Amino acid sequence: MFSIASSASDSLFDELWQLQQQVDELFGSWTSSSGGIRSLPRGSFPAVNIGHTPERVDVYLFAPGLDPKTLDISIQQNLLTVTGTREIPTEEQATYYRQERFSGEFRRVIALPEDIDPDRVHAKYRDGVVQIGVERREAARPRQIEIH
Repeated sequence: MFSIASSASDSLFDELWQLQQQVDELFGSWTSSSGGIRSLPRGSFPAVNIGHTPERVDVYLFAPGLDPKTLDISIQQNLLTVTGTREIPTEEQATYYRQERFSGEFRRVIALPEDIDPDRVHAKYRDGVVQIGVERREAARPRQIEIH
């Protein structure tokens, strides 16, 4: 008897999940407060990882299939901005039941720590990942004081 209740419960949750997916498709994913572990709010392309060391801040943009020359990367007042366009080819004769790959213009703005040096920024692209390194100001870096 427990398995029947569990089965009915699973079926109900499956139906609710499908309804949520349909609402997300109609109105965008902003309607659901928590998506799956791999989901991002609409417009959050490309996905990012941000890490730091005492010497620098590294931003990794996951942008497979993008031509890095089409990206515009700028930094102003500790805000790193990345803009571009991602075009996903589609088959005109095909009927799509779901399209989860983002297509169109995007913009990501990332707040960086106050101690970064906007004049010491570099970016490189490799295997679909853009790595942006922003050095910290020398005065902000920890330094060892020697006792004489």
